[in-house]
Amino acid sequence: MAVRVVVGAQWGDEGKGKIVDLLSKDADFVVRYQGGANAGHTLKFDDKKVVLHLIPSGMFNGNATCIIGNGVVVDPHALIEEIQEVQALGANLEDRLKISSAAHVILPYHQLLDKVKEEHRGDDAIGTTGRGIGPAYESKVSRAGIRMADLLHPRKLQKKVKANIAGVNKKLKHIYEHEPLDAEPIISELKEAAKALRPYITNTSALLHEAISADRDILLEGAQGSMLDLDHGTYPYVTSSCPTAGGACTGSAIPPTAIDKVMGISKAYCTRVGHGPFTTELDAEVGEKLRTEGQEFGATTGRPRRCGWIDLVALKYAARVNGINELTITKLDILDDFEEIKLCTEYEIDGERVDVFPIDLSDVNAIEPKFTTMPGWQQSLEDCSSYDELPANAKDYLQFIQDYLELDLTILSKGPKRSETIIL
Repeated sequence: MAVRVVVGAQWGDEGKGKIVDLLSKDADFVVRYQGGANAGHTLKFDDKKVVLHLIPSGMFNGNATCIIGNGVVVDPHALIEEIQEVQALGANLEDRLKISSAAHVILPYHQLLDKVKEEHRGDDAIGTTGRGIGPAYESKVSRAGIRMADLLHPRKLQKKVKANIAGVNKKLKHIYEHEPLDAEPIISELKEAAKALRPYITNTSALLHEAISADRDILLEGAQGSMLDLDHGTYPYVTSSCPTAGGACTGSAIPPTAIDKVMGISKAYCTRVGHGPFTTELDAEVGEKLRTEGQEFGATTGRPRRCGWIDLVALKYAARVNGINELTITKLDILDDFEEIKLCTEYEIDGERVDVFPIDLSDVNAIEPKFTTMPGWQQSLEDCSSYDELPANAKDYLQFIQDYLELDLTILSKGPKRSETIIL
């Protein structure tokens, strides 16, 4: 039995979906443990492209039971649409998709609050997707959240939603000067959604504990990346949940003692979406080339991603926070045409050289990155089916990363398809 956590080791968009899809062939359970429909995991197989937002990325390779864990916030309408899309592709969800009864629900008032709050912040906007993720987690923490279990009890559900909307309307009127919401249409739509989702809602905690006792293989899938973690990321420019390995435990109800492996996923370079510090960001020609070659546009929003060289200081920090003991590098092929490639190996902050990622945002904003420059390989990796077949400069680049992080490379991805992968 193995319980493996797959985490993003950067600011998200590292290619976790592809890797989870690849590994799910041998898994009995695949569990999404945090985030919401703001995350998009892109899968490519059989000349198909699928973007999943809530359903775990293990649905199309193997027969794993796919669980939306208690740490996820679920937009019921978005999930129903996604279920229909997945079914149209031939996947049988009837016995394979499970939703934790403890997962919280995103409602229209969360989405509205998300948008008006961002507008209210003005120049200090976080850069959210406006999908209600943050406000849904706020409701959860304030003990006013609606859980999937509540969808099974229509009368109690109606009472809770009405009480919540009454409170939201006070905020809309007195703080944001916005028109109030009508509770009845929201409740009516939610009851209809509840009928469609009822067959999937279950006690997934008990299901997973039984799986651990039976020595089943479990794959835990994170969304976003470690540097967007609510506690350990570049706060306040972070997501509203914990994408790190610790979040995998709370978001799935799997105890930390059951976890065997933590796989960190990193691009061969670095990207970030939204506002917030990005130490190695490139503004000019090189950054645009990375964006174009890597098709760096958000799978959910279509927003262009900010691009830069790989930041090994931040990556080592993520490795330590997560306890990463397996390393996967994706998108190595995007660097094929570069004459030289840079890696950030040190920071300078107020004249002092450091190799530890700072927690204080003022220190992060003051970072001047220091780079090591390596020659590129300037040839296509398309025909390389093993590590030994890689160009010498590509192997040197990967070895430098491994030596710096003191981690061995487990998987190398050189394209979006399953076949474009080298297992070491």
